[in-house]
Amino acid sequence: MHELAARVIALDWKQIERELDARGCALTERILAPRECAALIALYPERTKFRNRVEMARYRYGVGDYKYFAYPLPAEVAAIRTAMYRKLAPIANRWAREMRIGAEYPASLKTFLARCHEHGQERPTPLMLRYDAGGYNCLHQDLYGEIAFPLQFTCTLNERGRDFEGGELLLVEQRPRAQSRGEAIATGAGCGVIFANRYRPVAGARGYSRLNVRHGVSTVTRGERYALGIIFHDAK
Repeated sequence: MHELAARVIALDWKQIERELDARGCALTERILAPRECAALIALYPERTKFRNRVEMARYRYGVGDYKYFAYPLPAEVAAIRTAMYRKLAPIANRWAREMRIGAEYPASLKTFLARCHEHGQERPTPLMLRYDAGGYNCLHQDLYGEIAFPLQFTCTLNERGRDFEGGELLLVEQRPRAQSRGEAIATGAGCGVIFANRYRPVAGARGYSRLNVRHGVSTVTRGERYALGIIFHDAK
C-alpha cells in the first residue's frame, strides 16, 4: 500500500463521519508532509502532467488559475483519491438513502470510474489551484456529467501566514425556507477538508431534507496560495 493511502486509511473516520453529518464538512489531520506538498507545487509548471489549464477570470469563475491532472495521475494523488473514496463510499450511500435520490456508489474507485466512463465521463478531474494576491474562487459546484460523487476533498499545499494570507475555503448552504448559512475554513499546509459538493441530508421532524451546498475560496490578501483538489467522478 502506498504510504499516503495508509495515512488516509488511518484517519479517524468515525469522527469524520460525525462532522460530515453535523456540518457537511470535516477537517483532516495532516496527510501530506512538507516535502510532499513542495513536490506537488513543483509539478505546476510541467505541461505534460496536466490535461487542461483554466484561467478563472476568462469564464468569470474568479481570479486565479487551475490545472486538471492528466492520466496517469501522480502516484500521490492517485493514492489519496483511491483510499479516500473507499472510506467515503459507505457515507455517500447512506446519504443517498436518506435523501432518497436513488444513487448507489460501488465500494472501489476503479468500479466507480468504470461507470463514469460508460457514461462518457473519461477525463480526470483531480486538479491543482493557484491564487496570487487578489485571487478568489466564486461559489460553485463541481459537477461534470450525469454521474457525480457527493463528496470531495481539498488540501492546502503551502503555509498560511508564511506564504499567503486569506484564501479560506468557503462553504454556503442554501437552507429551505431560511437564509443561507456560510462558513469560512482555514487549514495548514498538508491538511485538508472533506465536504459535500452538491447536496447533504439534514434530519428534521418529518425525516431528512436536502440542503444545497456550494463552495469557493475567499480573497487571497497576500502571497501565493496553492491547493490540491480531489474530485472522485471523471468529466465529459
